Amino acid sequence: MRAPSARRTVLAGALAVSLLSVSSSALADAPGDRPQAGSLVLIGGALKESNTQVYGEIIKRAGGSGARIGIITAASVPESQDPHAGDPDLCSNSACNGAYYAGLFERHGAADAQWIPLDIDHVANADSDAVVAQVESMTGFFFGGGDQYRYVTTLLRGEAHRDSKVLAAIRAKLARGAVVAGSSAGAQIVSGPDMVSGGESYEGLRDGSAPGYFDDPTRLGYIPEGGFGFLRSGLVDTHTGAYGREGRALRLASDTGHDRVYGLEENTALVVDRPGSAREHLSVLGPNGVAVLDLRDARAHDSEDGWSLRRARYSYLTDGDQYDARTWTPRVHPSKQPLNPVGTVPVPAETDVFSSAANPDGVPYGFRTTARALASTRAQNGATATTFESGPRFTVTFTKARGFAAFTSDGTDARSLLSLRIDIAPR
Repeated sequence: MRAPSARRTVLAGALAVSLLSVSSSALADAPGDRPQAGSLVLIGGALKESNTQVYGEIIKRAGGSGARIGIITAASVPESQDPHAGDPDLCSNSACNGAYYAGLFERHGAADAQWIPLDIDHVANADSDAVVAQVESMTGFFFGGGDQYRYVTTLLRGEAHRDSKVLAAIRAKLARGAVVAGSSAGAQIVSGPDMVSGGESYEGLRDGSAPGYFDDPTRLGYIPEGGFGFLRSGLVDTHTGAYGREGRALRLASDTGHDRVYGLEENTALVVDRPGSAREHLSVLGPNGVAVLDLRDARAHDSEDGWSLRRARYSYLTDGDQYDARTWTPRVHPSKQPLNPVGTVPVPAETDVFSSAANPDGVPYGFRTTARALASTRAQNGATATTFESGPRFTVTFTKARGFAAFTSDGTDARSLLSLRIDIAPR
């Protein structure tokens, strides 16, 4: 199986998008506003076959040795659009990917894992009583990657995004305690209003966001009606570290009036217990981390020089760290200790803070690297990094302002970061 491109998977075939704003009263009555008794396991993409920690967590929450996992891969192209559909080594379509994940979950200990036969060629299956019965027999669900708008097309109905029968059944299972997991597009689709539909950080900072789904993969777009609405305490973005998506996440949140974003890194899960309730609780599982972008005190400004943002906050939580969404309170795992920086080496200059796809030298990850380097030195309280592109070139300023803290696992290097101030300005 070939994994779909994580940077941007363009929809094959013509999918017309009609995007109308949803009133706040309509959103208040949406099914996704009802608290769920179950849990979410959201992975930032590129989940490795060997990640027993994350696969094991999903299986445990689905019933352990008795787990029955329904695999939904409708974000992939259907077999009819895959030129390698007949080659098991090269195929990357919904059926092929479904079989791949079903095999993986069974190898990791699930009693049974089955592909739920849904894709953009089989939209009617989402209202099939037979497929609903298959869903009802499952104890957990896994949504694969690809393009999240294919999930909208397959499982939601009309401009109001009404549930198909299959999605209504999954929503009811979640409310009764089931686990819903997803990777990349499968994590994005749990979003509430203003789900990101594509775009790159630099173009987002330069041009702003717009409602819609665009053929230009660099244009920052979003779906006002959102996805399934399972997680509404913040916007969701994925592949954050691999593709430097903090810039687009901050711009989209500012443009659409959201004050929090969860930026999920690859091969790492954000586990959400009781999503949508007053007791919503999050924790991080895996080798990388989850960024929490806090815009409660942030202020944006447009001028002739370009867009700017002041006083955003960036926290980076790693394995075992927890987060209370209601109180905005992070809790660093007790195995990590407060970092007392002793280094005096200045923070290296970073000229590609958002890992530009246009950089011929590759896509190094400058945002988190700069943040951790600043946390690990006592030589300075602030550092700057710039975008690869110019016209304008944006400068990101990192500041150890009041409330900042860093934690270490080895006594030397910063691991988890809390409340680092972020300012973005054109120059």
